[in-house]
Amino acid sequence: MQFHHHGYVSGEPRVLPAEGTGLNRPTELPDETDVLIVGSGPAGMLLAAQLSRYPSVTTRIIERRPGRLAIGQADGIQARSVETFQAFGFAERIIAEAFQLSAMNFWSPDPNNHGNIIRTAIAEDDPHGISEFPHLIVNQARVLDYFAEFAENGPARIQPDYGYEFITLTVGEGEYPVTVTLKHTDGEKAGQEQIIKAKYVVGCDGARSTVRESIGRKLVGDQAFHAWGVMDVLANTDFPDIRTKCAIQSTHGSILLIPREGGFLFRMYVDLGEVAADNNGEVRKTTIEQIIAKANEILHPYTVDVKDVPWHSVYEVGHRVTDKFDDVNDETTTPRVFIAGDACHTHSAKAGQGMNVSMQDGFNLGWKLGQVLEGRSPESLLATYSGERQVIAQNLIDFDKEWSTLMAKKPEEFENPDDLAEFYTTTAEFPAGFMTQYEPSMITSGAAQQDLATGFPLGKRFKSVMTTRVADANPIHIGHHHRADGRWRVYAFADGTTGQSPKLDAWAEWMNTAPESPIARFTPAGADKDAVFDVKVVYPTRHEDVDLTVVPRLFFPQVGPFQLDDHEKVYAVSPDADIFAERGIDRGGVVVVVRPDHYVAHILPLDAATTELADFFAGLMIDQ
Repeated sequence: MQFHHHGYVSGEPRVLPAEGTGLNRPTELPDETDVLIVGSGPAGMLLAAQLSRYPSVTTRIIERRPGRLAIGQADGIQARSVETFQAFGFAERIIAEAFQLSAMNFWSPDPNNHGNIIRTAIAEDDPHGISEFPHLIVNQARVLDYFAEFAENGPARIQPDYGYEFITLTVGEGEYPVTVTLKHTDGEKAGQEQIIKAKYVVGCDGARSTVRESIGRKLVGDQAFHAWGVMDVLANTDFPDIRTKCAIQSTHGSILLIPREGGFLFRMYVDLGEVAADNNGEVRKTTIEQIIAKANEILHPYTVDVKDVPWHSVYEVGHRVTDKFDDVNDETTTPRVFIAGDACHTHSAKAGQGMNVSMQDGFNLGWKLGQVLEGRSPESLLATYSGERQVIAQNLIDFDKEWSTLMAKKPEEFENPDDLAEFYTTTAEFPAGFMTQYEPSMITSGAAQQDLATGFPLGKRFKSVMTTRVADANPIHIGHHHRADGRWRVYAFADGTTGQSPKLDAWAEWMNTAPESPIARFTPAGADKDAVFDVKVVYPTRHEDVDLTVVPRLFFPQVGPFQLDDHEKVYAVSPDADIFAERGIDRGGVVVVVRPDHYVAHILPLDAATTELADFFAGLMIDQ
């Protein structure tokens, strides 16, 4: 974390000074707003948190509830989400309070007594070392609290407007083309309607989204006609793996057991069996007593004595996704209304994907809205949101169908009793959030030069590696400095050590001084030199061999009102990990460009980086 560059900070450095729309922000919902977010779930709150870093943009987020969420349904946090939490500055704090999943155990009928279950396999949660971050369990409400804190502490000072229900919208013309009708649900104005106008509206209002309905989008898919009871319980039990994630299959059905944070609470997804097509939702009337009884039947010879049930529900598995995530049906119209999260994809809860994928929807859209509304990028950038995220949602639906089908299988239907455990371990990268790979577009180049850095696949998230920060010899996971601040990351991997890297030195001089460089063209007048592009260098040597006196000035940008040199842009390889070897980086010199949402956008050789880099950004940014 960097601070003091705007003057001495004696208080909480995470609370940034209010700017722009964050100064004297009205408590009442205004008649006009740049962005209206409908729903304060994971997608909506992350979107608000991201837009809080754009103080020239007026953003309001409305929620039907009268206050914060107290108990959330989602609880699984995949490693990719924890990487995202790092970008928003609260990964360490939420890890400290969460339950960390390190293993998953599998239980099946005892071959010698089919009425009992026995442990048949133990699987490491991340056997492939997919991420340096853990797989967590923590209540959705706490995740929303952290994003709310970030949004409120950002320069734009965004807070949810509680007690508003979205009714409908229409899209017309003008500066604020979206007319939105809302209804007060709380307080003295309860029942009264209010009309506001917006430049853009984002529906993060769940599976029964009225924003989705208002733009004519429909969830399309099928229903598995299989029901599950889910309960968070405080209980005593003789089941030995109660604090380990378990897939339990018996002759009486299946249970997915999830230990919860705090050391005592746990969640059970309890198989209620197949549901007739004409059931008409009757299965949802299953009582908590019936769910508990079914759980005990499945667990035999073990029992669970439930003392308290903070939350429970019954649901039927469905797999649905909309064909587009915005309101346009052609390539020439600018989208004005977007949908995110459960509003555009629904699936089972057992793969732990809902909250995680929803947050990535919000992350993908947030920086794009900010860039467009601040005049940094053309409106065409917004069309990439639906194009990128709809494919990811469809991939999720396909994966979840397979996983939920396996979970619902009867033990005797498996050819091999280890099939479920094998599927869990071999597909671990997908639910962890690391199989997302965006196709080539205006913000992601093709793979023609992928061989220059094979360990940074284009379109996939930038996978961090340990490095050494030269100025202070600190070991640094270089990707952990990717903050959710809307900046592009540009990494220059040097073609030699200091004084012996002619390609790097020539490129750095061009980047720093040439009028056609991205920094010169796209950085607003008066802004810090790294306000748009966070440019770092990594030398292929130990930090002791880097001579800071001859490192190009590009990597010491002067920032803040005092124009202080930034000493956190120069890195060397770690004694424990050579990033060049770990990520297959060509030692002849490479530039890797990373998007504001941390996906690799472009890879090019240092000696061709001037023209290619200028051309790449010319297509997606506006001269300042």
